[in-house]
Amino acid sequence: MKPRATTTWLSGPVLRAATEGSFLMREAVVVGEQRLLGEVIRVARDEITVQVYEDTSGLRPGDPVVGSGRLLSIRLGPGILGRIFDGLLRPIGVADGDLDAAWVRPGMREAPLGRFLFTPKVSVGERVAPGGIVGDVAPADGAPDDDAEGASARRLHQRCLVPPDAKAGEVVQLADAGVVAEDVPVCTLRTDDGGEYDIALSHRWPVRLPRPVAKRLPADEPMLTGQRILDCLFPIARGGTASIPGGFGTGKTVLLETVAKWCDADVIVYVGCGERGNELAGLLAEFLELTDPRTGRPLLERTVVIANTSNMPVAAREASIYTGITVAEYFRDQGLDVALMADSTSRWAEALREVSGRLGELPGEGGYPAYLSSRLADFYERAARVQTLAGEKGSVSIMGAVSPPSGDFSEPVTNHTRRYVGCLWALDVRRAQARFYPAIHPLTSYSDSAQGLARWWHAAGCTRWETLRRRFLTLLEDEARLERMARIIGRDAMPSRQRLTLLCAQLINQAFLRQSAFSDIDRYATPQRQAVMMRLIGGFIDAGDKLLGQGIPPERLNDAPIFRALMRMGEEIPDGEWERFSQLDRELAATVRRLEEEEVRSA
Repeated sequence: MKPRATTTWLSGPVLRAATEGSFLMREAVVVGEQRLLGEVIRVARDEITVQVYEDTSGLRPGDPVVGSGRLLSIRLGPGILGRIFDGLLRPIGVADGDLDAAWVRPGMREAPLGRFLFTPKVSVGERVAPGGIVGDVAPADGAPDDDAEGASARRLHQRCLVPPDAKAGEVVQLADAGVVAEDVPVCTLRTDDGGEYDIALSHRWPVRLPRPVAKRLPADEPMLTGQRILDCLFPIARGGTASIPGGFGTGKTVLLETVAKWCDADVIVYVGCGERGNELAGLLAEFLELTDPRTGRPLLERTVVIANTSNMPVAAREASIYTGITVAEYFRDQGLDVALMADSTSRWAEALREVSGRLGELPGEGGYPAYLSSRLADFYERAARVQTLAGEKGSVSIMGAVSPPSGDFSEPVTNHTRRYVGCLWALDVRRAQARFYPAIHPLTSYSDSAQGLARWWHAAGCTRWETLRRRFLTLLEDEARLERMARIIGRDAMPSRQRLTLLCAQLINQAFLRQSAFSDIDRYATPQRQAVMMRLIGGFIDAGDKLLGQGIPPERLNDAPIFRALMRMGEEIPDGEWERFSQLDRELAATVRRLEEEEVRSA
């Protein structure tokens, strides 16, 4: 019999209820006549405290609270890909002109079940372990995976998995290949104790419980984004974590959307946590219009959007990032690489603070609850590159935006987040105001993964990647120091070595770190193109040092046509036209010889 309770106290999304049975901590419950979804967040001797994930208007003392007997869970299956959900994986979106579908109706639970093409990969009598693969799953109206090629096959190639918390067993019944609904059993397993259980295309999993893996793997491969300042200076490892702090208007959402469009992940999970509705509407419109370079189809088809906008219930905002990471782990367990974008964790932390205040908990720094740090750690620690229970490799990479008030990076959410992420992509207000994109400040950002990824870049053909990266960062640091001096005494009064440093730093900033999102050529850069551009800029720096050693001032190199050509190479030379890059290399060498000869003649 399900436990019951009676509401005795209400405050916004939080209620207390006198119990008539035993409730579990984190148990899912339904409240009132509308059966609103809630979760038990505190258990006392004869009272429970419930966090309600829907609008509580109309609830009153005396309303019933009924337990489900299981932890707050979501249904995971092939039907969630390419869909839009709220913070608890309830479907939203306008369909067939039905405007009511754009809102989560009271008491709504899950998305309607879909139908998919199931192809078994096991046989009767075979033993299957928890997390094992039972069969392949494809859209019912799509081509079988065997007829697809390359990345398109990967998009369609989902798996039917044995739930990770199930027991190993022997296959005693197996459905034939064909179209089935998500909840229809396709396989029956008999366990060692003689029990039997069915497996469908979908299964349920608690959002706050990490899905198990066989083992974690080293993060020695980059997740490529196509953005030069990220891939070359502050790379994120596949299965790594990154934080994007920045003040209002610095481009956090735009950067996350750009990474979502161009990163080399198989599945994108985008969590809009407490952001403005028009921003998410714009994101969805772009994803529908953008052609996925992997499949030639809309990018939204391999994206899961979890939209919890600022006008939605605040408690559901708190659960949204756990829902997002659980969805990401589900696709990871199928052997896919997943990128999760959380925009923004500051709004999530504000939801924690509001609920904590209603509970009467003692506030910590900035009014946030004392457990803010541990909750952030729980979230970011679920990112990893792993060997799945089925023996395949998959990963979840997490990128979370942070919106510090007034751009203050010392505030609690930013401060605690920096302790748990491997990369910090700090956005700078001055760069953003100067229309510098991406507005990432190279001196306040960092990547702990860079050293471990050097081997990958060396194997990809950029043998000087680590050296050039270190040299670029050193020049940018020297530029910040010299710019203050230049504003006081003027550049012309500075020594030649310092003027050369400023010239080289200008080339790095404008030709390499700046990247136009409106340019068809420059909005995305392959690793090969990034490596060639790094090498050319490194050659220019070496040429400047060589000429300076011969007494030739840096202005001579600045006035040469090769400098302007290097400044424009990002927007003028597309990927694959390697001969044009080689021509720049030859022009640089010819410029150095000409300047040396002119210096000899003048002497």
